[in-house]
Amino acid sequence: MDKLQEARLQINEIDSEMAALFERRMQAARVIAEYKKERGLQIYDAKREQAVIEKNAAYIKDPDIRSYYVRFLQDEMAVSKRYQEHIISGVKVAYSGIEGAYANIAAKQIFPYGKLISYRDFKAAYEAVERGECDCCVLPIENSYAGEVGQVMDLMFQGSLYVNGLYTLRITHHLLGVPGASGKDIKTVVSHPQALAQCAEYIREHGYQTIEYANTAKAAKAVKDGCDKSVAAIASAETARLYGLEQLDHDINESALNSTRFAVFSRVENKKVNTTGDSRFMLMFTVKNEAGALAQALNVLSSYGFNMRALRSRPMKDLAWEYYFYIEAEGDETGQNGSDMLRHLGLHCDMLKVVGHFSDEVILQED
Repeated sequence: MDKLQEARLQINEIDSEMAALFERRMQAARVIAEYKKERGLQIYDAKREQAVIEKNAAYIKDPDIRSYYVRFLQDEMAVSKRYQEHIISGVKVAYSGIEGAYANIAAKQIFPYGKLISYRDFKAAYEAVERGECDCCVLPIENSYAGEVGQVMDLMFQGSLYVNGLYTLRITHHLLGVPGASGKDIKTVVSHPQALAQCAEYIREHGYQTIEYANTAKAAKAVKDGCDKSVAAIASAETARLYGLEQLDHDINESALNSTRFAVFSRVENKKVNTTGDSRFMLMFTVKNEAGALAQALNVLSSYGFNMRALRSRPMKDLAWEYYFYIEAEGDETGQNGSDMLRHLGLHCDMLKVVGHFSDEVILQED
């Protein structure tokens, strides 16, 4: 047998072994996809993918072929992602508003393979997941200019869902009118209350009257349906394209850094430990009616080495002048240190729950 035949036989044998290993790998990818679907997680994890490539590339001793192996791994991962997308395809994602709303824009980017389902408001979208009607929902929890979204915070406090991911969408508001309208024609602007707040200075400068709508896309649709040149919507560029409106002015929000954080909620908690060391978690709690109870609770967090990134309070709906608290903190509370911290914290709280875990908050692009 010459060297060519021997090499070909060797490749055939290796290919047979690789086929069996490929099948095992794809079976593991299926398990991962089902885990992600249940918890409303994204398929693509850039940081983990890079870490795997760097670790595996080190196994190759021959520097002449190492770069080819990296390409092999990248192609292998691309196939795995396509397979996972096939499995997750059709995941039902609830959001508040209609097509073109910022929640819709965020949901499309987070779940490009999902089936997006519109609901009339935050509560309806949240409860659709609680009932099992949808697999997860995408809701805004905070805007960098207008602050927290109180309705969603209250749902987090009262409801049963978990936050398994946070995503930041840059928000750029535009003034949208019917074809043929100009800025001089506009007397009234319509939009979501937060969008109006984010463009308050622009609205005051132009002396516009305002009308509130449930979301920006509904406001844009109302402008389209009304065919009134004196009425304009404040909404996104995508909304203008969807409803055939013209941009009469652009970038009208007061802050150039305007962005909204969207949370993905699901029925199943993601307790997977993040090995990169940048885990975060969310807590909601009420403190005992005792002097210094809140300060004592916060001291517990720091005494166990957890760095608090955010602290907010919200009024209780059924108890006058009583409040609940929301905390975002850095660290992994699923280990022994975290369990000890939660147990100690519970001594100062009437109610305490971990709302969710996340890491590597993802930046989304509006357009």
